[in-house]
Amino acid sequence: SAVARGPAVPLSNEEFSVRAAARGKELRLTLVPSGADAAAALHLVFRFGMTGSFRLCPAASPPRHAHLVLRTRELPPRALCFVDPRRFGSWRLGPQWQPDRGPCVITEYRDFRENVLKNLDDKAFDKPICEALLNQKFFNGIGNYLRAEILYRLKIPPFEKARTVLEALKDQEQAQRKKNASLTLSKKLKLKRDNPDLLELCHTVPMEVIAMEKNFLEPDHLDNYAAFKNWLQCYMVPGMNSLRDHNGRTIWFQADPEALKADPEALKADPEALKVDPEALTPKVTRRTSKRLSGAAAKLPKPVADEEAEGPRKRCARGRRRVTAAPASSEPEVPVNAKRSRRTTARRGKGEAGSP
Repeated sequence: SAVARGPAVPLSNEEFSVRAAARGKELRLTLVPSGADAAAALHLVFRFGMTGSFRLCPAASPPRHAHLVLRTRELPPRALCFVDPRRFGSWRLGPQWQPDRGPCVITEYRDFRENVLKNLDDKAFDKPICEALLNQKFFNGIGNYLRAEILYRLKIPPFEKARTVLEALKDQEQAQRKKNASLTLSKKLKLKRDNPDLLELCHTVPMEVIAMEKNFLEPDHLDNYAAFKNWLQCYMVPGMNSLRDHNGRTIWFQADPEALKADPEALKADPEALKVDPEALTPKVTRRTSKRLSGAAAKLPKPVADEEAEGPRKRCARGRRRVTAAPASSEPEVPVNAKRSRRTTARRGKGEAGSP
């Protein structure tokens, strides 16, 4: 498309086969012209941003915001479309992965784990753990909803210093190794499976999503995220809290946001950047009913399956209202001038939801 954030694709042959490989948050398409060898292949490496995705659909009715379309030669033809409503995603020519991304949390787990633990003196780990988890140099593949689910399962406060969390993990690993020296291999594996640490969940939680993909990527239900929403335990789930981290991203968690705001470690980097997101809170969550921080003794609630718990929905066009998990009644009222019309007051009172 004319507004796509990617170069033109120079095809020497209109017929080609397509294969794909993924690494962390990047995906590489390899287009091999018919009758040619692998040396003639064309490579495209995609970054998806917040709203990028691939869809396979009838060629006669491609979706809106389809910025790159590959058509099949079957009858009737279908189209493989790179769709990105907000154009945060992009592609570039060439087979190389982006050089500043670390090992993939899914396909290169051992290298990923080693890369984190041997670099704990890096300044990236001076930040809160919720922010460090989005650093693709160390956590290539972890995004906003995954960090919320991982921290929730381990009951780790999101603004705990990353180095503190990970050094404790390193010490715990060494102590556990000595303690379990006499155990058989099967018992060691069972113990590890029953007591996963943060880095292990960075691998296993995304794998759970991959295992579910058939449930919400059926050809006739491209927008059916019911299975995914039922799987979510924390991210945009009613009853959970949210705050803006120092990068302006919303972190979902089970804790008291007022208590976190009073935490000097959480506010050290930028006191003005940490804000309560009123649209993220539901009527079930009040200061009176949520006064405890999520610590080791905090009790995990059962997973919530609710139609208002939004998964990674596509964003609306600019100017339209954004979707949040909270009903409109959870927003604070906006004072308006008495002389303004009721219609103006109603529009102003609606406000705009924050983006996850």
